[in-house]
Amino acid sequence: MSSSFLPFTRPAIDEETIAAVTAVLRSGWLTSGPKVLAFEAALSQYCGGRPVRVFNSGTAALEIALRLGKVGAGDTVITTPLTWVATANVILEVGATPIFVDVDPATRNLDLDQIEAAIQPTTRAIIPVDLAGLPVDRQHLHALAKRHGLRVIEDAAQSFGASWAGQPIGTSFGEGRDFVAFSFHANKNLTSGEGGALVLPDDVDPGLCERLRLQGVRRLADGGMEVDVLGGKFNLTDIAAVIGLGQLKHLPEFTERRRALARRYFEWIDPGLGLELPAADFVNSNWHMFQVLLPAGADRGEFIAAMKTHGVGIGVHYPALHLFSLYRRLGWKDGDFPVAEDIGRRTVSLPLFPAMQESDVDRVCHALHEILPEVSR
Repeated sequence: MSSSFLPFTRPAIDEETIAAVTAVLRSGWLTSGPKVLAFEAALSQYCGGRPVRVFNSGTAALEIALRLGKVGAGDTVITTPLTWVATANVILEVGATPIFVDVDPATRNLDLDQIEAAIQPTTRAIIPVDLAGLPVDRQHLHALAKRHGLRVIEDAAQSFGASWAGQPIGTSFGEGRDFVAFSFHANKNLTSGEGGALVLPDDVDPGLCERLRLQGVRRLADGGMEVDVLGGKFNLTDIAAVIGLGQLKHLPEFTERRRALARRYFEWIDPGLGLELPAADFVNSNWHMFQVLLPAGADRGEFIAAMKTHGVGIGVHYPALHLFSLYRRLGWKDGDFPVAEDIGRRTVSLPLFPAMQESDVDRVCHALHEILPEVSR
Protein backbone atom coordinates (compact mmCIF):
# COMPACT_ATOMS: atom_id res chain seq x y z
CA MET A 1 0.00 0.00 0.00
CA SER A 2 1.18 3.55 -0.74
CA SER A 3 2.64 5.40 2.24
CA SER A 4 0.36 8.38 1.50
CA PHE A 5 -3.14 6.96 1.54
CA LEU A 6 -5.73 9.10 -0.27
CA PRO A 7 -9.15 8.78 1.40
CA PHE A 8 -12.34 9.30 -0.59
CA THR A 9 -12.99 12.42 1.50
CA ARG A 10 -11.36 14.55 4.20
CA PRO A 11 -12.67 17.71 5.93
CA ALA A 12 -10.75 20.98 5.54
CA ILE A 13 -10.48 22.71 8.93
CA ASP A 14 -8.34 25.87 9.11
CA GLU A 15 -6.28 27.08 12.05
CA GLU A 16 -8.69 29.95 12.75
CA THR A 17 -11.50 27.43 13.28
CA ILE A 18 -9.31 25.27 15.53
CA ALA A 19 -8.53 28.37 17.60
CA ALA A 20 -12.24 29.24 17.76
CA VAL A 21 -13.03 25.74 19.07
CA THR A 22 -10.33 26.17 21.71
CA ALA A 23 -11.91 29.48 22.73
CA VAL A 24 -15.30 27.80 23.15
CA LEU A 25 -13.75 25.06 25.27
CA ARG A 26 -12.12 27.68 27.47
CA SER A 27 -15.33 29.71 27.74
CA GLY A 28 -17.04 27.11 29.89
CA TRP A 29 -20.15 27.16 27.66
CA LEU A 30 -20.01 24.00 25.54
CA THR A 31 -23.60 23.10 24.72
CA SER A 32 -26.18 25.20 22.83
CA GLY A 33 -25.44 28.87 23.40
CA PRO A 34 -24.24 32.02 21.63
CA LYS A 35 -22.37 30.20 18.87
CA VAL A 36 -25.49 28.23 17.96
CA LEU A 37 -27.43 31.49 17.67
CA ALA A 38 -24.66 32.99 15.53
CA PHE A 39 -24.57 29.91 13.28
CA GLU A 40 -28.35 30.01 12.81
CA ALA A 41 -28.19 33.70 11.93
CA ALA A 42 -25.44 33.10 9.36
CA LEU A 43 -27.35 30.19 7.81
CA SER A 44 -30.52 32.27 7.68
CA GLN A 45 -28.68 34.99 5.80
CA TYR A 46 -27.34 32.38 3.36
CA CYS A 47 -30.89 31.05 2.85
CA GLY A 48 -32.34 34.43 1.90
CA GLY A 49 -33.49 35.41 5.38
CA ARG A 50 -35.60 32.29 5.96
CA PRO A 51 -35.75 30.99 9.56
CA VAL A 52 -33.18 28.26 10.19
CA ARG A 53 -32.74 26.07 13.25
CA VAL A 54 -29.75 23.77 13.78
CA PHE A 55 -29.71 20.19 15.07
CA ASN A 56 -27.24 17.53 16.09
CA SER A 57 -27.71 15.74 12.75
CA GLY A 58 -29.34 16.04 9.36
CA THR A 59 -31.43 12.99 10.30
CA ALA A 60 -32.92 14.89 13.24
CA ALA A 61 -33.70 17.82 10.96
CA LEU A 62 -35.62 15.53 8.59
CA GLU A 63 -37.56 13.88 11.39
CA ILE A 64 -38.56 17.22 12.91
CA ALA A 65 -39.62 18.46 9.48
CA LEU A 66 -42.01 15.51 9.20
CA ARG A 67 -43.41 16.20 12.66
CA LEU A 68 -43.83 19.91 11.97
CA GLY A 69 -45.51 18.98 8.68
CA LYS A 70 -48.00 16.85 10.64
CA VAL A 71 -46.94 13.62 8.94
CA GLY A 72 -47.60 10.56 11.08
CA ALA A 73 -49.38 7.24 11.49
CA GLY A 74 -51.41 6.20 8.46
CA ASP A 75 -49.69 8.66 6.12
CA THR A 76 -47.41 7.86 3.20
CA VAL A 77 -44.40 9.81 1.96
CA ILE A 78 -42.84 9.52 -1.50
CA THR A 79 -39.06 9.30 -1.69
CA THR A 80 -36.15 7.66 -3.50
CA PRO A 81 -34.63 4.24 -2.74
CA LEU A 82 -31.20 5.55 -3.79
CA THR A 83 -30.05 7.51 -0.75
CA TRP A 84 -28.56 7.13 2.70
CA VAL A 85 -31.01 4.99 4.68
CA ALA A 86 -31.84 7.86 7.08
CA THR A 87 -34.11 9.40 4.43
CA ALA A 88 -36.52 6.49 4.71
CA ASN A 89 -35.85 5.63 8.35
CA VAL A 90 -37.24 8.96 9.56
CA ILE A 91 -40.50 8.26 7.75
CA LEU A 92 -40.83 5.04 9.74
CA GLU A 93 -39.82 6.87 12.93
CA VAL A 94 -42.88 9.14 12.75
CA GLY A 95 -45.19 6.18 12.06
CA ALA A 96 -45.67 6.83 8.35
CA THR A 97 -44.83 4.57 5.39
CA PRO A 98 -42.33 5.35 2.62
CA ILE A 99 -43.47 4.99 -0.97
CA PHE A 100 -40.43 4.54 -3.16
CA VAL A 101 -40.18 5.79 -6.74
CA ASP A 102 -37.38 4.75 -9.06
CA VAL A 103 -34.64 7.15 -10.14
CA ASP A 104 -33.75 8.86 -13.38
CA PRO A 105 -30.72 7.04 -14.87
CA ALA A 106 -29.14 10.32 -16.03
CA THR A 107 -29.34 12.31 -12.77
CA ARG A 108 -29.73 9.31 -10.38
CA ASN A 109 -32.25 11.47 -8.52
CA LEU A 110 -35.94 10.76 -7.96
CA ASP A 111 -37.68 10.38 -11.34
CA LEU A 112 -40.22 13.19 -11.09
CA ASP A 113 -42.18 11.84 -14.05
CA GLN A 114 -43.04 8.69 -12.05
CA ILE A 115 -44.30 10.46 -8.94
CA GLU A 116 -47.91 11.10 -9.93
CA ALA A 117 -48.55 7.40 -10.47
CA ALA A 118 -47.29 6.70 -6.92
CA ILE A 119 -49.50 9.25 -5.13
CA GLN A 120 -52.11 7.69 -2.87
CA PRO A 121 -54.99 9.24 -0.90
CA THR A 122 -52.76 8.91 2.18
CA THR A 123 -49.77 10.68 0.63
CA ARG A 124 -48.84 13.82 2.55
CA ALA A 125 -45.31 14.71 1.41
CA ILE A 126 -42.44 14.18 -1.00
CA ILE A 127 -38.83 13.90 0.18
CA PRO A 128 -36.51 14.37 -2.80
CA VAL A 129 -32.77 13.82 -2.35
CA ASP A 130 -30.04 15.78 -4.15
CA LEU A 131 -27.76 12.79 -4.70
CA ALA A 132 -24.05 13.65 -4.61
CA GLY A 133 -24.96 17.34 -4.56
CA LEU A 134 -26.84 17.45 -7.89
CA PRO A 135 -30.17 19.20 -7.22
CA VAL A 136 -33.53 17.81 -8.22
CA ASP A 137 -35.36 20.09 -10.69
CA ARG A 138 -37.01 22.45 -8.20
CA GLN A 139 -39.56 24.03 -10.56
CA HIS A 140 -40.84 20.66 -11.74
CA LEU A 141 -40.88 19.26 -8.20
CA HIS A 142 -42.76 22.13 -6.57
CA ALA A 143 -45.26 22.52 -9.40
CA LEU A 144 -46.13 18.82 -9.04
CA ALA A 145 -46.40 19.08 -5.25
CA LYS A 146 -48.63 22.16 -5.45
CA ARG A 147 -50.92 20.47 -7.95
CA HIS A 148 -51.51 17.60 -5.53
CA GLY A 149 -51.44 19.56 -2.27
CA LEU A 150 -48.31 17.82 -0.97
CA ARG A 151 -45.61 19.11 1.34
CA VAL A 152 -42.06 19.10 0.03
CA ILE A 153 -39.31 18.27 2.52
CA GLU A 154 -36.08 18.71 0.59
CA ASP A 155 -33.41 16.28 1.73
CA ALA A 156 -30.54 18.60 0.85
CA ALA A 157 -28.11 16.75 3.13
CA GLN A 158 -25.63 16.52 0.25
CA SER A 159 -26.32 19.81 -1.56
CA PHE A 160 -25.32 22.66 0.76
CA GLY A 161 -23.59 25.12 -1.56
CA ALA A 162 -25.42 23.88 -4.66
CA SER A 163 -27.96 25.96 -6.57
CA TRP A 164 -30.84 25.70 -8.97
CA ALA A 165 -31.66 28.32 -11.64
CA GLY A 166 -29.11 30.64 -10.05
CA GLN A 167 -30.71 30.39 -6.61
CA PRO A 168 -28.95 28.70 -3.65
CA ILE A 169 -30.48 25.49 -2.32
CA GLY A 170 -32.05 26.54 0.98
CA THR A 171 -33.83 29.57 -0.43
CA SER A 172 -37.48 28.98 -1.22
CA PHE A 173 -38.57 27.33 -4.45
CA GLY A 174 -41.97 26.35 -3.03
CA GLU A 175 -43.70 29.66 -2.27
CA GLY A 176 -42.52 29.52 1.33
CA ARG A 177 -44.14 26.13 2.08
CA ASP A 178 -41.05 23.95 1.70
CA PHE A 179 -38.79 22.52 4.37
CA VAL A 180 -35.09 22.13 3.55
CA ALA A 181 -32.92 19.79 5.64
CA PHE A 182 -29.11 20.00 5.55
CA SER A 183 -26.45 17.73 7.02
CA PHE A 184 -23.11 18.92 8.40
CA HIS A 185 -21.64 15.46 8.94
CA ALA A 186 -17.85 15.15 8.71
CA ASN A 187 -17.95 14.11 5.04
CA LYS A 188 -20.17 16.98 3.88
CA ASN A 189 -19.08 20.05 1.91
CA LEU A 190 -19.62 22.11 5.05
CA THR A 191 -19.10 20.24 8.30
CA SER A 192 -19.65 20.92 11.97
CA GLY A 193 -18.28 17.48 12.87
CA GLU A 194 -21.80 16.23 13.34
CA GLY A 195 -24.86 18.40 12.82
CA GLY A 196 -27.66 19.54 10.60
CA ALA A 197 -30.07 22.38 9.94
CA LEU A 198 -33.69 22.84 8.99
CA VAL A 199 -34.96 25.76 6.91
CA LEU A 200 -38.55 26.40 7.99
CA PRO A 201 -41.60 27.27 5.88
CA ASP A 202 -43.63 30.42 6.49
CA ASP A 203 -46.49 28.62 8.21
CA VAL A 204 -44.39 26.92 10.92
CA ASP A 205 -43.62 28.48 14.30
CA PRO A 206 -39.83 28.44 14.91
CA GLY A 207 -40.57 28.26 18.64
CA LEU A 208 -42.34 24.93 18.16
CA CYS A 209 -39.33 23.68 16.20
CA GLU A 210 -37.07 24.67 19.10
CA ARG A 211 -39.26 22.84 21.61
CA LEU A 212 -39.32 19.68 19.52
CA ARG A 213 -35.53 19.59 19.38
CA LEU A 214 -35.15 19.89 23.18
CA GLN A 215 -37.64 17.73 25.08
CA GLY A 216 -40.62 19.98 24.35
CA VAL A 217 -39.51 22.47 27.00
CA ARG A 218 -40.92 25.99 26.94
CA ARG A 219 -39.34 28.52 29.28
CA LEU A 220 -41.70 30.68 31.33
CA ALA A 221 -41.30 34.34 32.31
CA ASP A 222 -41.00 33.44 36.01
CA GLY A 223 -38.01 31.18 35.35
CA GLY A 224 -40.02 27.97 35.39
CA MET A 225 -40.81 25.71 32.48
CA GLU A 226 -43.68 23.96 30.76
CA VAL A 227 -43.77 20.92 28.48
CA ASP A 228 -46.73 20.79 26.13
CA VAL A 229 -45.35 18.74 23.19
CA LEU A 230 -43.27 15.56 23.00
CA GLY A 231 -39.75 16.59 22.00
CA GLY A 232 -36.42 14.84 21.74
CA LYS A 233 -32.75 15.63 22.39
CA PHE A 234 -31.57 17.03 19.08
CA ASN A 235 -29.76 20.28 19.96
CA LEU A 236 -26.37 21.26 18.53
CA THR A 237 -23.41 22.22 20.71
CA ASP A 238 -21.53 25.51 20.55
CA ILE A 239 -18.40 23.47 19.77
CA ALA A 240 -20.03 22.12 16.60
CA ALA A 241 -21.58 25.50 15.73
CA VAL A 242 -18.24 27.32 15.79
CA ILE A 243 -16.80 24.73 13.39
CA GLY A 244 -19.75 25.36 11.08
CA LEU A 245 -19.21 29.11 11.26
CA GLY A 246 -15.56 28.65 10.31
CA GLN A 247 -16.51 26.46 7.37
CA LEU A 248 -19.21 28.77 6.05
CA LYS A 249 -16.79 31.54 5.11
CA HIS A 250 -14.88 29.08 2.89
CA LEU A 251 -17.91 27.58 1.16
CA PRO A 252 -17.53 29.39 -2.21
CA GLU A 253 -13.89 28.38 -2.55
CA PHE A 254 -14.66 24.81 -1.43
CA THR A 255 -17.34 24.55 -4.13
CA GLU A 256 -15.15 25.96 -6.88
CA ARG A 257 -12.31 23.64 -5.92
CA ARG A 258 -14.59 20.61 -6.04
CA ARG A 259 -15.84 21.64 -9.48
CA ALA A 260 -12.28 22.02 -10.75
CA LEU A 261 -11.33 18.56 -9.49
CA ALA A 262 -14.47 17.03 -11.01
CA ARG A 263 -13.61 18.60 -14.36
CA ARG A 264 -10.19 16.99 -14.19
CA TYR A 265 -11.78 13.58 -13.64
CA PHE A 266 -13.85 14.08 -16.79
CA GLU A 267 -10.73 15.07 -18.73
CA TRP A 268 -8.71 12.09 -17.48
CA ILE A 269 -11.07 9.13 -17.46
CA ASP A 270 -10.91 7.17 -20.70
CA PRO A 271 -14.41 6.32 -22.03
CA GLY A 272 -12.97 2.98 -23.14
CA LEU A 273 -12.77 1.88 -19.49
CA GLY A 274 -16.54 1.35 -19.49
CA LEU A 275 -17.25 3.57 -16.47
CA GLU A 276 -20.52 5.48 -16.43
CA LEU A 277 -19.77 9.02 -15.29
CA PRO A 278 -22.15 11.30 -13.40
CA ALA A 279 -24.07 14.14 -15.04
CA ALA A 280 -21.54 16.83 -16.00
CA ASP A 281 -23.24 19.73 -14.22
CA PHE A 282 -20.78 22.50 -13.35
CA VAL A 283 -23.42 25.16 -12.69
CA ASN A 284 -25.84 23.69 -10.15
CA SER A 285 -24.04 20.78 -8.46
CA ASN A 286 -21.73 21.31 -5.50
CA TRP A 287 -19.89 18.07 -6.40
CA HIS A 288 -20.30 16.59 -2.96
CA MET A 289 -19.13 13.25 -4.39
CA PHE A 290 -17.78 11.98 -7.68
CA GLN A 291 -19.72 8.79 -8.23
CA VAL A 292 -19.05 6.47 -11.14
CA LEU A 293 -20.71 3.20 -12.12
CA LEU A 294 -18.43 0.23 -12.69
CA PRO A 295 -18.85 -1.85 -15.84
CA ALA A 296 -21.56 -4.47 -15.44
CA GLY A 297 -19.06 -7.33 -15.22
CA ALA A 298 -16.74 -5.74 -12.67
CA ASP A 299 -16.35 -7.17 -9.16
CA ARG A 300 -16.82 -4.16 -6.87
CA GLY A 301 -15.21 -5.75 -3.82
CA GLU A 302 -12.17 -6.71 -5.85
CA PHE A 303 -12.01 -3.20 -7.33
CA ILE A 304 -12.12 -1.51 -3.92
CA ALA A 305 -9.44 -3.83 -2.53
CA ALA A 306 -7.19 -3.26 -5.54
CA MET A 307 -7.56 0.53 -5.32
CA LYS A 308 -6.64 0.31 -1.64
CA THR A 309 -3.39 -1.44 -2.52
CA HIS A 310 -2.67 1.59 -4.73
CA GLY A 311 -3.28 3.87 -1.76
CA VAL A 312 -6.69 5.11 -2.91
CA GLY A 313 -9.82 5.01 -0.75
CA ILE A 314 -13.17 4.28 -2.38
CA GLY A 315 -16.68 4.81 -1.00
CA VAL A 316 -19.99 3.12 -1.86
CA HIS A 317 -22.91 5.58 -1.99
CA TYR A 318 -25.42 3.98 -1.93
CA PRO A 319 -26.89 0.49 -2.14
CA ALA A 320 -30.58 0.60 -3.01
CA LEU A 321 -32.08 0.81 0.48
CA HIS A 322 -35.31 -1.09 -0.17
CA LEU A 323 -33.19 -4.24 -0.42
CA PHE A 324 -31.92 -3.96 3.17
CA SER A 325 -33.45 -6.58 5.46
CA LEU A 326 -35.52 -4.00 7.37
CA TYR A 327 -37.26 -2.91 4.18
CA ARG A 328 -37.53 -6.38 2.68
CA ARG A 329 -39.49 -7.34 5.80
CA LEU A 330 -41.87 -4.50 4.96
CA GLY A 331 -42.54 -5.99 1.55
CA TRP A 332 -40.03 -4.62 -0.94
CA LYS A 333 -38.02 -6.99 -3.10
CA ASP A 334 -35.53 -7.30 -5.95
CA GLY A 335 -36.85 -5.90 -9.20
CA ASP A 336 -39.14 -3.28 -7.66
CA PHE A 337 -36.92 -0.36 -8.73
CA PRO A 338 -34.55 -1.67 -11.40
CA VAL A 339 -32.70 1.57 -12.17
CA ALA A 340 -31.89 2.26 -8.51
CA GLU A 341 -30.89 -1.38 -8.01
CA ASP A 342 -28.52 -1.37 -10.97
CA ILE A 343 -26.89 1.88 -9.82
CA GLY A 344 -26.70 0.61 -6.24
CA ARG A 345 -24.86 -2.54 -7.34
CA ARG A 346 -22.29 -0.71 -9.48
CA THR A 347 -21.71 2.66 -7.78
CA VAL A 348 -18.40 3.74 -6.27
CA SER A 349 -17.27 7.16 -5.04
CA LEU A 350 -13.83 8.34 -6.08
CA PRO A 351 -11.80 10.69 -3.84
CA LEU A 352 -13.00 14.30 -3.99
CA PHE A 353 -12.33 16.99 -1.38
CA PRO A 354 -10.97 20.57 -1.48
CA ALA A 355 -7.47 19.78 -0.20
CA MET A 356 -6.83 17.35 -3.07
CA GLN A 357 -4.26 18.32 -5.67
CA GLU A 358 -4.54 17.81 -9.42
CA SER A 359 -1.82 15.19 -9.01
CA ASP A 360 -4.15 13.26 -6.68
CA VAL A 361 -6.79 13.06 -9.41
CA ASP A 362 -4.11 11.93 -11.84
CA ARG A 363 -3.02 9.26 -9.38
CA VAL A 364 -6.59 7.97 -8.99
CA CYS A 365 -7.06 7.85 -12.75
CA HIS A 366 -3.76 6.02 -13.31
CA ALA A 367 -4.93 3.41 -10.80
CA LEU A 368 -8.32 3.15 -12.53
CA HIS A 369 -6.70 2.52 -15.88
CA GLU A 370 -4.50 -0.19 -14.43
CA ILE A 371 -7.11 -1.94 -12.27
CA LEU A 372 -10.36 -1.83 -14.22
CA PRO A 373 -9.29 -4.19 -17.02
CA GLU A 374 -8.25 -6.72 -14.36
CA VAL A 375 -11.55 -6.68 -12.43
CA SER A 376 -13.90 -6.38 -15.45
CA ARG A 377 -14.59 -9.78 -16.94
